[in-house]
Amino acid sequence: MAQHDIIMNRRAMMLAGAAVAVASCSRSSSPLRSTSPLAAPVFPKSAGPASVPAMVRNDGPRAAFSTVNPPLLRKALASLDRHGDRIRRRDRIAIVDFSAPSSDARMHFLDVEDGKAIRLLVAHGSGSDPHHTGYLERFSNAFGSNASSEGAYLTDDYYVGKHGRSQRLIGLDATNNNALERAVVVHSAWYANDDMIKAHGKLGRSQGCFAVGENKLDDVFSFLGKGRMIFAARS
Repeated sequence: MAQHDIIMNRRAMMLAGAAVAVASCSRSSSPLRSTSPLAAPVFPKSAGPASVPAMVRNDGPRAAFSTVNPPLLRKALASLDRHGDRIRRRDRIAIVDFSAPSSDARMHFLDVEDGKAIRLLVAHGSGSDPHHTGYLERFSNAFGSNASSEGAYLTDDYYVGKHGRSQRLIGLDATNNNALERAVVVHSAWYANDDMIKAHGKLGRSQGCFAVGENKLDDVFSFLGKGRMIFAARS
């Protein structure tokens, strides 16, 4: 067996330990105000998000998580390989399944080291859902589109801006390479809180950012940190 195939099989076995989802954050419509970077908070073992069983199906050469659509997982792993020179921290990744409605916990965190799988609510951009149905209709990388973008993102530094504590993202694909200039970031928002589902059956919309619930931001920051991948797409 070729060395590349051995590495790929090992990674698949490791990834079979976890699938985690978190909520997305909304975009600042004004230029970001850069400040001293914030340290990512420590993720308390006893106070973190409840884990869900990482049940595994064997669908060919790579194992697939029951919490992540298998074709989407394969896309994410292929992207991780393709951008290996930029994404050096591979112990954890996040996958956002934009095929699911905003009422679903569709941001999956895969923790390779401890095998935990958690999922959180995440909002999409208003430009991707112009009629506010709760479903993403289209992606866009264009300035002023207020839409979510498809592709792989590299998590970057922390700052305090219009939406409070936030994390910059670097788009690694042609479909999202304007992310940094568009200020597509991770942050929290009231319209991404869990109670929005009870009240409206869906989350509010961001301006293209990954907006998560106000009480979930610390969990997101400490899970991802800097230098890891968020992969967003539809299956």
